[in-house]
Amino acid sequence: MPPPPPAAGVAMDFGQNSLFGYMEDLQELIIIERPVRRSLKTPEEIERLTVDEDLSDVERAVYLLSAGQDIQGTSVIANLPFLMRQNPTETLRRVLPKVREALHVAGVEMQLTAAVSFLTILQEESVSTHAYAHSFLQVILLHLEHRDTGVSNAWLETLLSVIEVLPKETLRHEILNPLVSKAQLSQTVQSRLISCKILGKLTNKFDAHIIKREILPLVKSLCQDVEYEVRSCMCRQLENIAQGIGAELTKSVVLPELIELSRDEGSSVRLAAFETLVNLLDIFDTDDRSQTILPVVKSFCEKSFKADESLLISLSFHLGKLCHGLYGIFTPDQHLRFLEFYKKLCTLGLQQENGHNDNQIPPQILEQEKKYASVRKNCAYNLPAMIIFVDPKNFHMELYSTFFCLCHDPEVPVRYTIAICFYEVSKLLNSGVYLIHKELITLLQDESLEVLDALIDHLPEILELMCTGGESSVQENKLSSLPDLIPALTAAEQRAAASLKWRTHEKLLQKYACLPHIISSDQIYYRFLQRMFTIMMTNNVLPVQKAASRTLCIFLRYNRKQEQKHEVIQKLIEQLGQGKSYWNRLRFLDTCEFVIEIFSKSFFCKYFFLPAIELTHDPVANVRMKLCCLLPKVKSTLKIPADKHLLQQLEMCVRKLLCQEKDKDVLAIVKRTVLELDRMEMSMDAFQKKFYEKDLLDQEKEREELLLFEMEQLEKEKQQNDGRPSSDKIFEKKRRDTKTLTQSLPKSIPISVPGPSSSSSSTSKEIKKSKLIRSQSFNNQAFHAKYDNLEKCASKTTAGYTPSVSGLTKNSVLSLTDDSFRTRSASSAPASFSFSPLIPSTSRGTVNPTDPKNSGSKDTQPRKATLKSRKSNP
Repeated sequence: MPPPPPAAGVAMDFGQNSLFGYMEDLQELIIIERPVRRSLKTPEEIERLTVDEDLSDVERAVYLLSAGQDIQGTSVIANLPFLMRQNPTETLRRVLPKVREALHVAGVEMQLTAAVSFLTILQEESVSTHAYAHSFLQVILLHLEHRDTGVSNAWLETLLSVIEVLPKETLRHEILNPLVSKAQLSQTVQSRLISCKILGKLTNKFDAHIIKREILPLVKSLCQDVEYEVRSCMCRQLENIAQGIGAELTKSVVLPELIELSRDEGSSVRLAAFETLVNLLDIFDTDDRSQTILPVVKSFCEKSFKADESLLISLSFHLGKLCHGLYGIFTPDQHLRFLEFYKKLCTLGLQQENGHNDNQIPPQILEQEKKYASVRKNCAYNLPAMIIFVDPKNFHMELYSTFFCLCHDPEVPVRYTIAICFYEVSKLLNSGVYLIHKELITLLQDESLEVLDALIDHLPEILELMCTGGESSVQENKLSSLPDLIPALTAAEQRAAASLKWRTHEKLLQKYACLPHIISSDQIYYRFLQRMFTIMMTNNVLPVQKAASRTLCIFLRYNRKQEQKHEVIQKLIEQLGQGKSYWNRLRFLDTCEFVIEIFSKSFFCKYFFLPAIELTHDPVANVRMKLCCLLPKVKSTLKIPADKHLLQQLEMCVRKLLCQEKDKDVLAIVKRTVLELDRMEMSMDAFQKKFYEKDLLDQEKEREELLLFEMEQLEKEKQQNDGRPSSDKIFEKKRRDTKTLTQSLPKSIPISVPGPSSSSSSTSKEIKKSKLIRSQSFNNQAFHAKYDNLEKCASKTTAGYTPSVSGLTKNSVLSLTDDSFRTRSASSAPASFSFSPLIPSTSRGTVNPTDPKNSGSKDTQPRKATLKSRKSNP
């Protein structure tokens, strides 16, 4: 076959110019490879880097520090903490002198390594404090004024940590006495800056008379230094000094220096003085605050707009603390002035509108807008403090418009910060929380997932406050004040699902577990439960699928309609437990684990025990392996003698696995599981001392399931009696009469979940009604008590998880439609779909586990449903 002709308009040029171009490209490749060849070591270099293997660690360290290269010396110094732990005496005698010699001519990397190693030795307490001061302190002091700023700061941090543990005499002779000369104007700026930080640390180590006689004169001298950097540095240390010398000396010595520094010509010095004053407000009394500090603060605020924007950033960050500290001394006019100043900062930069692109904006304008956004972010951070400042009762009049602007700010960091503060704001407003309902919806619908992620951290608590605060506290009307909540929640979940941020999606699904306490069972069933099922079957991220599975189980746990419960259980068994994709069958086992955790033992045995153990015949080894790991938990749900027949079936399945399993990995897990099952002690129907707490918790779960079942019956009877004129009065009377009755019932009485004939075998219909009318408010009481326990067992995620599952195709997942979850009408409901136990039969044919047609991918041959076929009567 002839080669294809060249494309039209493209000429194949083999001319001289083209060949020269190729040669130039090859030459560039040679130049690129040349540094790689040069980096290879010659035999002579390798010989010099080789060390005798018979040398001990100390001998090798001494040799490398004496004759090795810099990289080898750096390695020895990095290994110095290990040498000190292994042989401290020899290390101090032989290695440390070599380290001192090497540091005299060392480069930056070795100096930084030495500073870190010295600090590690101090923290690990490898030697005594006296020995450390004798051996290491002089080395640290010697390199404090290194010409490289990074190295100098590293040694200074080490020294400041050493000061914490050294005795007073050592500090005085080795550090404080030399500091007198180091802090003089004749010394370098670097030396005086170091002196400022050391003075701030030394203050807490000495008595008041030593501080007053030897340290405070140095502090005053450095506060009046000719260099603004030194004045600013010393000003920031005044907070530590004030805490060490007490209120009296602070008022007489530190406060005058701060007032003088607040009028300094350098903006950084004024900023340091302002921040120090704010941090020291608690030390000063009311007179000092009103007569001395308040005028300084007012002057600083007035000059901030005219000065550099960096002052505004600091002022906005400290404004909440400032207003809180000066709250008691403000006049009404001053109170209003500071509030207006805060409101002005909240909208700083938003008034400037421009119609051109970012590329056309000058760089200085962009930088200014970033600073303004930082100011608004700090204002959002201080909003809870400002609500306290104005009193939560005045929030609507004073700060609601500001809160609205912050929630709709064009910058994501501002909205992110207000989302973090939303829960605090809700708690402060208390009964007035209904005022910020719309802002909650706005943040839930925010286009940035960072904002959503920040908001959902406390979403259950926020929603509970929304539903119980103010006028919306009535249970029946708990959603009337939040008409847009459900659309906002569903839209937020869809945005998280469409993004690559699966951790946000997982967290949101976990927080949805609070919804039974917030909205009605029908709303959860029609708006959220179907979505959880879809995520379980179609999402590719395992932690997300598990979060959806657990939340679905909680939805099912507190569903108040038995028919809906049976519908969901049927789908779980048919489309997950018996699905054609082995991935779905694995998720069914995850769901079984959550059912064991959340529901009572009898509920699991009634609906999920047989479908779970039938997976011992699964054709995929991974499914059988996962089931084997779950079998101990499955056995823990059995009670003897009531569940003796289920125990026999479990033992039969385990015996079949031992005899017929051919996969060596599965067989190894089966053998370990058999040993664990043999060691397990069975729970009895009657209470046992060793299982008392677990049995008590299980009984409580069973009690709640019974209440939910009978609550539905009572609601149906109430609906049937709605046509009678006195039915409501009778219903309310029974509700009042049963409050004392239910309180007198002993909680330790075992309660069993009724079977199909439980409602007909009740002793007295009237007593049954009166005993359980109180469960009308069950979602508001029982769930809240249990929800905290359920949250402690939330599913774990792996930080390094890769959100992908290989081999999952659209054909391997059964699609679900909204119509499939709609409740069947009474006329079309099959007879087998009553409140009788929905236990699948065990007539499913076994499949050979080693069949090559049924292993290797998620999609295997379709599996037959083992549930009885449900045929509707014509």
